[in-house]
Amino acid sequence: MNKARKTLLEKLFAEHGQALVRFVSRIVKSPDDAEDIAQHAYLRLQKLSDEKELDNPRAYLYQIANNLALDQLRRGKLHVEYLNQQAPLDGDPYSDEHTDHQSPERVLAARQQLQSIYETMDKLPLKCRQAFLLHRTRGLSYSEIAQEMNISVSSVEKYILQALKACRRKVG
Repeated sequence: MNKARKTLLEKLFAEHGQALVRFVSRIVKSPDDAEDIAQHAYLRLQKLSDEKELDNPRAYLYQIANNLALDQLRRGKLHVEYLNQQAPLDGDPYSDEHTDHQSPERVLAARQQLQSIYETMDKLPLKCRQAFLLHRTRGLSYSEIAQEMNISVSSVEKYILQALKACRRKVG
């Protein structure tokens, strides 16, 4: 990265870092997700081939962050729709098709399980968590993750396997 680009990114981060996180947090309703999305926005901006192409780097940064936040919301919505479609498959095949599969007990159990997975993810080493989230939330391939994180593909495999094992231990 050239010095001018590094200076531009440092200036943007210093001047708009917290404001960008607050902006994204209003969209995704999660401070932790907002910080991750803001970080990814800076990474995307860093990957631009020539910062002189940008008339307004701040506006472009916010647009990137907005797009990433909306993508995450869409993925979350698709995930919920998928789970709702799969719910009847998990129950008794002979049960009444009008039975409420979203009982309060089931919702509570799912939330508790999800919370335990979040806690497990928070305990993982940073690079392990980052590789896992890049793969699961952004759908990047192992080679794309390796390139983005400047590590080998075998390290990516090791990190993702470590994260999966930790989640399985917690859930199973």
